[in-house]
Amino acid sequence: MTVMNKRRRLIPTAVAAGAVVLGLTALSACSTSDAADHKSGDKLNVVASFYPMQFLAERIGGGHVSVSTLTKPGVEPHDLELSPRQIGGLSDADYILYLKGIQPAVDDAIKLSESKHTVDAAKLTTLEDHGAEVGGEDHEHGHEHEGEEAGADPHIWLDPVKYAEVAKGVGKSLEKTDPDHAADYRKNTDALVKELGALDTAYKKGLADTATKTFITTHSAFGYLAERYGLTQEGIAGIDPEAEPSPARISALHSIAEKKKVTTVFFETLASDKTAKTVARDTGLRTDVLDPLEGITDRSKGDDYIEVMKSNLAALQKALGAK
Repeated sequence: MTVMNKRRRLIPTAVAAGAVVLGLTALSACSTSDAADHKSGDKLNVVASFYPMQFLAERIGGGHVSVSTLTKPGVEPHDLELSPRQIGGLSDADYILYLKGIQPAVDDAIKLSESKHTVDAAKLTTLEDHGAEVGGEDHEHGHEHEGEEAGADPHIWLDPVKYAEVAKGVGKSLEKTDPDHAADYRKNTDALVKELGALDTAYKKGLADTATKTFITTHSAFGYLAERYGLTQEGIAGIDPEAEPSPARISALHSIAEKKKVTTVFFETLASDKTAKTVARDTGLRTDVLDPLEGITDRSKGDDYIEVMKSNLAALQKALGAK
């Protein structure tokens, strides 16, 4: 993974969002000439990098957009490789929504395409570093970067508050891209932000009083969620969800589990559960799914982002002993 510029997290959200909107002036200028086409019934051709971006584009764009995703259901997003056809298709898109730092192949393809029609969701909120203080061990995506220090954590969609900030930025940029339908984009954004607010309230109430605040997970994707709701995430291997943990790490997790009254080792739907089962067996804990929502498949506990986040809340309440 390309380590993201840490200075970005010091830029206030409003300024960052403003910078993205300013960067879309070229896009709005060229899209107004396309307005006649959209009036005739053509939809805005939107390309999303992976599911959390696809969900935003579909919910906010509504009937005015046709959304395709670069990451098919069931594919582990971090390992995505793009076909020449997918890369070529980026230059034909009216609007590209991606999250820099999650998928190196996508970041590279967008850079090469030099498309001005792109929005980086990471610039629509404030990123933070989640190293040892939240994730147990330093967590870095990719398999070749073990020597690098952890960069800003890109898993912003797992915090409903940050995801709502991104949704607002996406809504504003769609208004600029396709001004004829600005009122609808605004209405859809407001509805989604309200839904995400209700989700945040459910998490706050549901996790306010628990027997323990610590959970163990194979994939250290839940740093923002843990921080938002006063929890502690302990990643098994940190870097690779399928990596075998060292004996020292298993020993450390055993101590943490005893000390913090941990009950559960979480694994996810798109990666192997082998590591979680090994750790659970060695520490005498049970296993369950905590979905990082990087893709929806028939194994997901819900049909969309909101439903799976509710399933995640129920799993956390059970594991943490919510009262």
